[in-house]
Amino acid sequence: MKINTDSEKIKEILGRGVETIIKKESLLKKLNSGKQLRVKHGVDPTGPKIHIGRAISFWKLKEFQDLGHQIILVIGDFTAQIGDASDKSSMRQPLAEKEVKSNLKTYLKQIGKILDLNRTEVCYNSKWLKGLKAEEITKIAMKFTVYQMINRRNFKERFETKKPIGLHETLYPLYQGYDSVAVKADVEIGGFDQLFNFIVGRKIQESYSQDPQDIMTFKLLYGLDGRKMSTSWGNVINVADSPAEQYGKAMSMKDDLIANYFELATKLPLAEVKKIKSELKSGRINPRDAKAMLAREIVSLYHGEKAAIKAEKEFKKIFKERKHPSDIQGVSIKDRRLSLLDLLVKMKLASSKSEAKRLILQKGVKINGHVQEDWKKLITIKKGMIVQAGKRKFAKVS
Repeated sequence: MKINTDSEKIKEILGRGVETIIKKESLLKKLNSGKQLRVKHGVDPTGPKIHIGRAISFWKLKEFQDLGHQIILVIGDFTAQIGDASDKSSMRQPLAEKEVKSNLKTYLKQIGKILDLNRTEVCYNSKWLKGLKAEEITKIAMKFTVYQMINRRNFKERFETKKPIGLHETLYPLYQGYDSVAVKADVEIGGFDQLFNFIVGRKIQESYSQDPQDIMTFKLLYGLDGRKMSTSWGNVINVADSPAEQYGKAMSMKDDLIANYFELATKLPLAEVKKIKSELKSGRINPRDAKAMLAREIVSLYHGEKAAIKAEKEFKKIFKERKHPSDIQGVSIKDRRLSLLDLLVKMKLASSKSEAKRLILQKGVKINGHVQEDWKKLITIKKGMIVQAGKRKFAKVS
């Protein structure tokens, strides 16, 4: 395949959403050379869903792919069992191999919403890391010092506050760096928190007589509530979320995040993004209207324009007109009476009784439009009864 060296497209790759490039002159020269580059991105399946913060890397990979470069997707089925400490303030629990395999089930399907998987080289790092001998690991480790590992930001903070640092955590950057050797990466891309690991990869490549990879990292996309995006906090929009979920979540974000999301989570031209930023700052555009535009852009990216228009209509119906959604999932319940907690769990409106109780105490549960405040209440089950949990979850007894 002929490599596209269009200067405007290269400028977009090197600019939009980018935090750091090492070495920029080198990468620019490579992109202008017409040579096909091996562009690596590693992803650890530490959970079953990919949120749009992580998707930033996949959209950048697509830009490289559209120019004709070879994308190398390294699935960290081995490293996920260790856990990357790059953005962690405490030691994370290692995952069992069984959990990793479970998380992997829909990974490629989600990534396939962005990348052309037929033109993507997909690798699993257990293939080479499981067979790495102690002699080889020691040889790699000799290139680095304890000081270098401890002095990285999150380890330094944990060390100073006397929080434990697992010895296995210091091995993670070495394994990730060896991935670059195994796939002969020319470029590695990922989140800004990965910068230390990427630099380690450059040094390990040099020790194996490979040219060191260039590095590209991206700006951080914050969670909907302004904190770090985290599945456990529920402040994320997932790639696999339904159009209604994506639209509703986008509408719930803090106003000061709108501009950040337009730049990092949409494909709207940067000139238009700049205009929206200016209008938000001057007050010429209402944040709610800007969020509606943003929500449409996000849903269109993952589900298409028709789905985005439908999601918008449904959102207006529920939140402006105070009506129920057009399509409410039916749930068959054979019990004549159930506790309110059990009902919410059975209808999959809450993942557990504790979550159900929290929703009730927050006055977030309605039955046929009436707020339920007593979490101990017994409910008489009736066909057609509509149960609502939170602002966007509905189910009907069928």
